[in-house]
Amino acid sequence: MDTPAIACERLCKRFGNRTALDHVDLSVPPGTVHGLLGPNGAGKTTAVRVLATLLRPDAGRARVAGFDVTRQAAQVRARIGLAGQNAAVDEILSGHQNLVMFGRLCHLPAGAARKRAGELLSQFALTEAGSKPVRQYSGGMRRRLDLAASFIVAPRVLFLDEPATGLDPRGRNEVWQMIRALAAAGTTVLLTTQHLEEADQLADAVTVIAAGRVIAEGTPDELKTLAGGDRIDVTVREAGDLAPAARLLRARLGVPVRAEPDRRELSVPVTDRLAALTQIIGSLRDENITAEDITVRRPTLDDAFLQLTGQHQPPDRTLPAAEVSTP
Repeated sequence: MDTPAIACERLCKRFGNRTALDHVDLSVPPGTVHGLLGPNGAGKTTAVRVLATLLRPDAGRARVAGFDVTRQAAQVRARIGLAGQNAAVDEILSGHQNLVMFGRLCHLPAGAARKRAGELLSQFALTEAGSKPVRQYSGGMRRRLDLAASFIVAPRVLFLDEPATGLDPRGRNEVWQMIRALAAAGTTVLLTTQHLEEADQLADAVTVIAAGRVIAEGTPDELKTLAGGDRIDVTVREAGDLAPAARLLRARLGVPVRAEPDRRELSVPVTDRLAALTQIIGSLRDENITAEDITVRRPTLDDAFLQLTGQHQPPDRTLPAAEVSTP
């Protein structure tokens, strides 16, 4: 088995009386994208700062690219890249000039910095825009340039903090494609994000933390199963049909029916989606209840995240027992 590109063992960090990391364990294989999810204040940024040698842990151990983040910080820094939420590029300079500047800051000779800048502009599909001032770049182009800057030293491990923040759908997809390409080329990516679709699209595995503790880990599909099985959502046309429809489906399917009165919506857990869908449609038709929309859906990573972190109110409410009881 390959040595993990990132490995944490019982990592702890405190700020005064507040515990930011509480015995965190983490293992990320080389060449994969790993999502680090959690609510605000969960400890995600602190974990990244420790792994990037910007903070010293109070206890526990962490290794990045095979080196200890405390005892071998210089070796770690030589092998990592870090891109924060906001692009750290100069809008007045061109893309090429920005990359040359970053190369010089990384102590590359002038000729080597210019050569590396050209290579990165090509790798990140920015060659044509390389001579233009960054202020003329789209959001996606700026983000790609920011990623390119983090690759001046060709990192083995890349830390990304909210990489799609502020991007429109096109820019977001551009950045996602680049992250996939980086991982496919062998770079290990640790991704912190509040955009659960981003983790679902990119991450090979996900670690969820809350209050500094790891509360769940697994593939996105494995985490989704924690939110339950498939569901069928039914939106009735008339608000007055919501309670009769709930009683009907509870009686016919023998399962709990949850409702969102404000949206005239019922949600039913199912095992056999096709059989349940056929039964629901037939039952509503028999009782002359018109469904405006019927949707079959799997649990999302959002569902799993909210359930795991406990930071949500149930998205729908069970109708009072008197309303859903069988006549």
